[in-house]
Order: sequence, then structure tokens, then C-alpha cells
Amino acid sequence: MNQPFADGERTLSSTEELIMKAVWECGQDAPVQELIRVLREKYGKDYARTTVVTFLLKLSEKGFVRSYRKGRYAYIRILKSEEEYRQRLIQEETDFWFQGKISNVVSALCSSREITKEEAEEIRRCLDDMQKK
Repeated sequence: MNQPFADGERTLSSTEELIMKAVWECGQDAPVQELIRVLREKYGKDYARTTVVTFLLKLSEKGFVRSYRKGRYAYIRILKSEEEYRQRLIQEETDFWFQGKISNVVSALCSSREITKEEAEEIRRCLDDMQKK
């Protein structure tokens, strides 16, 4: 895991993101059948096994997973973590939509939804911790 993203690496489609999210939830070396169950039960997606395998192939080509067989069963090896992907998305969106300024992101978040007192305190703690570094 923890392989860096290549410059210009293609982003994931919405279906690839959903399948990858389910892969991360299943954990390392999960059987494909478990992934199909999570997609159906948690996300309401009753994909055929062939559809899931096709998307896993695409995710493999993009360097996110590797599928392998052990006996009769297929398993998924995670190559890029959810945290890595999430950080990359946040950085790209911040650069594109908010001129690279975190303050613009926070301002947009605060103006677009209600923030609880606890959330505001957590944001303050995060900012204080960052300033200490």
C-alpha cells in the first residue's frame, strides 16, 4: 500500500469511486463475494459479478487494487489507501475551486451548512495544532 499517485493519473469515475469505497470498507485481501455483498447491502447496488470484476480490472489498471485467486476464490489487494485518495481529491479541489487557499474551503463549508459548536471547536483545535507545527 502507500504507492504514490503518478502525475496526471486519471481520476476515478463515480462507479469506480463507489466500488473502491466498498473495497476500503471490506479491508485488505477481501474476497470479491464480500465486496458484492457490501455493495448490495450498504449501497443498494445489486451489480452482477461480471460488472464488479470489470470495474476491478479498471481499478487495477489505475493502480488502486490488484485481484488474485487463491483456490476457487478471487481476492482484492488494496494498493492505494482511502486516505491517500481523499487527500489527493481535497488538494485538487482546493487548488481548482478555492485558489489553493484552505481558508476559502473552510469559509465555503461554513456558509453552505450548519456547523455545530462541537465541530467549530474541533476546527479550532485542528488549526491550533497546525500552527504549533
